[in-house]
Amino acid sequence: MTTPNDGETGPGDVADAFVMFGATGDLARKKLHPALFRLAHGGRMRAPVVGVARSDWTDEQLRDYARDAVRARYGTVSEDELNELASRMSYVSGSYDEPATYEHLRQQLGSARRPLFYLAIPPSMFDTVISGLMAVGLH
Repeated sequence: MTTPNDGETGPGDVADAFVMFGATGDLARKKLHPALFRLAHGGRMRAPVVGVARSDWTDEQLRDYARDAVRARYGTVSEDELNELASRMSYVSGSYDEPATYEHLRQQLGSARRPLFYLAIPPSMFDTVISGLMAVGLH
């Protein structure tokens, strides 16, 4: 059985999932969701996107939030492209200091072996999140 950190990656490997901690926050709304859309629009980002935050949201609520953020930033965009990106989004709701949050994230990532983690959270939470990721083998 392989794990996300089995050491079989090299310098040319690309991330096969994008995990955004703080996915429901202001930074995500103003910068990250629009940037992900631009990357997807340019064909440079096709990986699944997993949002993680404390908000008690569903996958669809995150998708709507991302759509609204992109429209607020860019105005009129291709709805097909926006919906394609949204279709690759999922959401993990939970507290950053709860082990269950990271277990749920690990399950959500499925077979992803090289997830990229973006921490759009207060720096005071970085150690907590990194420890949680390491506890479930996501490092």
